[in-house]
Amino acid sequence: MVRFISILAIIICCIDVPTHAQELPRRASFNAKISWPNNSVPGAKINVIPEDSPLKRAGFESNDIILYVNERFVGNSEDWGAITYGLRANEEIKIVAKRGNRLIDKTVTLKGLPKEENKGVETLYEVIVNGYGQMQRSIITKPESGKKLPAIILIQGLSCSTIEKFSERSNNWGRLISNIAEKSNMVFMRVDKPGVGDSEGDCGEVDFKTELSGYEAAVRELKTKAYVDTTKIVVYGNSMGSAIAPYLANKYNLAGVISDGTFFKTWYEHMLEIERRILEIEGKSQAEILKLINEVYIPLYHGMLIEKKSFEEIIEENPTYATHHRQGLNHMYGRSMKYYHQVQDFNFAKEWETIKVPVRIRWGTNDWIMSEFDNDMIIEVLKSSGHEDHELYKYPGLDHWSTIHPDYSSSFNFKPGAWEEMISQQIIDWAWEIVQKTD
Repeated sequence: MVRFISILAIIICCIDVPTHAQELPRRASFNAKISWPNNSVPGAKINVIPEDSPLKRAGFESNDIILYVNERFVGNSEDWGAITYGLRANEEIKIVAKRGNRLIDKTVTLKGLPKEENKGVETLYEVIVNGYGQMQRSIITKPESGKKLPAIILIQGLSCSTIEKFSERSNNWGRLISNIAEKSNMVFMRVDKPGVGDSEGDCGEVDFKTELSGYEAAVRELKTKAYVDTTKIVVYGNSMGSAIAPYLANKYNLAGVISDGTFFKTWYEHMLEIERRILEIEGKSQAEILKLINEVYIPLYHGMLIEKKSFEEIIEENPTYATHHRQGLNHMYGRSMKYYHQVQDFNFAKEWETIKVPVRIRWGTNDWIMSEFDNDMIIEVLKSSGHEDHELYKYPGLDHWSTIHPDYSSSFNFKPGAWEEMISQQIIDWAWEIVQKTD
């Protein structure tokens, strides 16, 4: 019986549910500017509230602090992200806010977030279903053409942020997405992970295997499109997505890989390197860094990633770690412990070692998240495995978030930085370079 259930689960996992007749309720919008909570102080502050905002009509005002939404406490930024992604248009929502020493308790009905618009291309909001039965939002942009077109599929980083471009989104990641959609003259597919945007689920609790199954479903769906030349699909991975990209290219016979800000070694090694770089940016001496790496970060991440514990369990056993611990007790960068336990065990290096299709890799010289050496290692592995068509470009001044900075510290401290059109154009040029090799 157990064997039968296991086989059945595998079969269900690999079935694609047709996208027609699938619907996802639209994510709701507060139609107000609200600050994400400071993790040391609960609540989200209403900064600007237009007259036509449902919050304004309900009686809320600027400077009110939202403490509860549908009885869920807004304790930190992770709570707020999960809450806002979970709100749906045309549903009643109960909000409790603090105004001075008073609590304001109101019920509001929010409108849907406007869908994105892109110049010169058709924008399609569709649905894919991952192997665990969750519906996820996919967005496809396609130029008008009477023939089949090459395609780019984006695999984004690990954070619980949407791939959707909307009017309030003005950062360079949004600009990168917009330029690829509007200027590539290719079909461009994105998919929001579970619990993000319109997608079902809770991103903070979704594990790596579930997320990966959504990307696989998206690739399979893209290959069914009559307007796509399925021999010319390039996978563009950004951050964590760039480590996943070779796996998808290998499994689904894609035309090539573009990697943007990737890692190669295990997540355990990767996190120790990040902590070392942060300590250096913070101005710690090498003696202090050695002490902290040996006495705090090695045992902390060994406990989390090798022994498969939560930070909460580790810190409970070793309270002295709490002073230097930068993450939540059961989450890191908004993702669950289980997510990282699975990432630690996933063999990303093997996928690079066995890849045959063209590879283009970009690393920014001010990317303090990802190691320069990891990217060099990938090139060495490709060479030693006989791979013939690869390139690594080290983009001067670029950080991990598609922004030019003068140094690590500027990026680390979230200073504005600068944009260059080459940041997006290079991805487009590489995609065309790869697909033309299939002719």
